[in-house]
Amino acid sequence: MTTRVALVTGGARGIGAATVSALVARGYGVVVLDAPGQIPGLTYPLSTEEDLHRLREAFGDSVATLSGDVRLLADQHEAVALAKDRFGRLDVVVAAAGVATGGHAAWEHDTEQFNINFEVNVLGVHRSAQAAIPALLANHEPRTSRFIALASSAAVKGHDRLAAYTASKHAVAGYVKSLAADLGKSGVTANAVLPGSTRTLLLEACAGFYDLDSVEDFAEHHLTGRLLEPREVAEVICFLASEASSALTGALVPADGGMTAG
Repeated sequence: MTTRVALVTGGARGIGAATVSALVARGYGVVVLDAPGQIPGLTYPLSTEEDLHRLREAFGDSVATLSGDVRLLADQHEAVALAKDRFGRLDVVVAAAGVATGGHAAWEHDTEQFNINFEVNVLGVHRSAQAAIPALLANHEPRTSRFIALASSAAVKGHDRLAAYTASKHAVAGYVKSLAADLGKSGVTANAVLPGSTRTLLLEACAGFYDLDSVEDFAEHHLTGRLLEPREVAEVICFLASEASSALTGALVPADGGMTAG
């Protein structure tokens, strides 16, 4: 039986897909918005229709998928409408879609690569809020709806050779704090999760930015001495999605193996 309904952008793979799996395990109905096709300027492949198909095969009627672009308000509105049509309502938004470019000093980032980070990572979160917050506010009081953005440890510290990505994640952190202030006493909360180095295809791309032989080299930046698995970050997201997280809003929640503890 569906207990709550979530929309997850960027849910076809990585932390997003792990979040979909964890939410379904808790009885959620989930809509996934992903697979926009390749974005010019990125050096690694994005999610595909096949990734969305695997989710449908794995979770059946608990998951509905939509191929779309988080940068487009029309696609975000369509995802919200799909949640209402398929499951009857929307309780939770997880804005997990994100990209990264890098490998250069800050002043060497060209305009196209700089803009890609802001268009997907920041505008994508804003588009999710534009489309979904009215639906969350339309739920009956007392509201327990949640808006969760996937930021990064880069939201609170600087990373060399990742200036555009880092700047975009700082922007996500600021956006979520202001969103929480605007939501105020409505009962709808807004928080951001800040993962550290997590075993995903995006991390593999980042290893290329640093000419590393293996993603395992990133583990030295964690107090735990190991990489995070997507499911570990997903568990933190699921807590924030739950009614039990009511004390948190406007929070930047690290799930980073201690990367930002110092």
